[in-house]
Amino acid sequence: MSQFETVIGLEVHLQLSTATKIFCGCANRYGCGPNTNVCPVCLGLPGSLPVLNSQAMRYAITASLALNARINGFVKFDRKNYYYPDLPKGYQISQYDFPIASDGYLEVKTKDTSARVRIKRAHLEEDAGKLMHDNAAGCSLVDYNRTGTPLLEIVTEPDIRSPQEAYDYLNTLKLNLQYLGISDCDMEKGSLRCDANVSIRPIGATAFGTKAELKNMNSFKAVKAALEYEVTRHRQMAISGGRIVQETLLWDDIKGVTVPMRSKEEAHDYRYFPDPDLVPFTLDPAFVDSLRAELPELPLQKQERFKEQYGLNDYDSFILISDRSISEFFEQCALLYQNPKNIANWISGPLLKEINQRKCVLTDLKLTSENFVNLIKSVDNGVVSNLVGKDVLTAMLDQGRSADVIIQEGGWAQVSDDSALTVIVDEVIAQNPSVAAQIKEGKANAVGFLVGQVMKKSKGKANPKKLSELITRRISNG
Repeated sequence: MSQFETVIGLEVHLQLSTATKIFCGCANRYGCGPNTNVCPVCLGLPGSLPVLNSQAMRYAITASLALNARINGFVKFDRKNYYYPDLPKGYQISQYDFPIASDGYLEVKTKDTSARVRIKRAHLEEDAGKLMHDNAAGCSLVDYNRTGTPLLEIVTEPDIRSPQEAYDYLNTLKLNLQYLGISDCDMEKGSLRCDANVSIRPIGATAFGTKAELKNMNSFKAVKAALEYEVTRHRQMAISGGRIVQETLLWDDIKGVTVPMRSKEEAHDYRYFPDPDLVPFTLDPAFVDSLRAELPELPLQKQERFKEQYGLNDYDSFILISDRSISEFFEQCALLYQNPKNIANWISGPLLKEINQRKCVLTDLKLTSENFVNLIKSVDNGVVSNLVGKDVLTAMLDQGRSADVIIQEGGWAQVSDDSALTVIVDEVIAQNPSVAAQIKEGKANAVGFLVGQVMKKSKGKANPKKLSELITRRISNG
């Protein structure tokens, strides 16, 4: 099926972290009681008038600038007409022919690949409410708290050529948006949602094939899985002579299949027209320039700086910048201990392992940069072995106490005294006479086995640097 090319475009809806909603003063807050953050404006009641939230506009421009997009000076809002039960006024305030920004791009770099995905447009709009279906009671309930929440819709050109590229784009976009601090990007809360358009065409063709739109995907893994399913379906359909129908599909994550939702609407189906309650206006170029000057350091910029400033390689710097809080934690540690490579190793190894096992984020842990650096220094200075150091880290995270206290109270300090080590070494040699004989005959590699046995008996507290020499000497001396 390699004679076809996959064409994918993505639409990301980003919920902006403003204090209030986009057109009214209701709190923009997740997790409140149903219908507690609503007013006549977000419910669209007669006589109510929307007023644009300036912070939402700032965030939208900031995100667009970070995406290398052109900011359109003329701002106009439009009514997108359709009826959903969770959109009480029967239309959505959005932007149609004059989005906030156009013609941007995002550099997508992974450990192995690099690509540029063009951004077609980014525009502001309000969110709808939320339906909750109670099957036991045989009814549906609606919560309008989310109605009027500010969204930034970011639309790509159809530049993506595989589900994996789509996955990489989404991760890169999310990381950049997190660095901007304009959204929590929490998919579980619905702060970041993605729709995908997918089609195939014969390799070498320029015309697009009939596309399917995928909705209701609650994770990037689900996006990738849904796209893989649809690409396979489209190719099998094309080969068998079937006809692909343009439609909107839902992804069933449990069954691993797509199911029809509705026939795809075109723009004219929405009967866009300018919102008469929101006066068009122009943006002052100086205002846009001031936001451009305030842009924070973005992930790729930080990665290059880490490589230059700290001498880190591509892998270490990539791991560190893949989470904003971790990159900041690394720099806090680097200020306290001039050994950035060792700090990077401890973060990308034992610390990230702890975070993954605990299914949390760094900021959830009871770990300060001072305590973390003290642990690394304890290992580097030979107070504890590298193996024990990892156990100390686990205890630090469990107990929220310093490495020094845990090492002292736990009696985990490394044993470097020859007389203390000799006792264990002699015991291990006596228990493994054949290995000792091999060493005596010149098989130096066998020493490692006995070192491991001593480390096991000492519960990782023996100094491994001394053991090899001590074992060899004891065996040579008979």
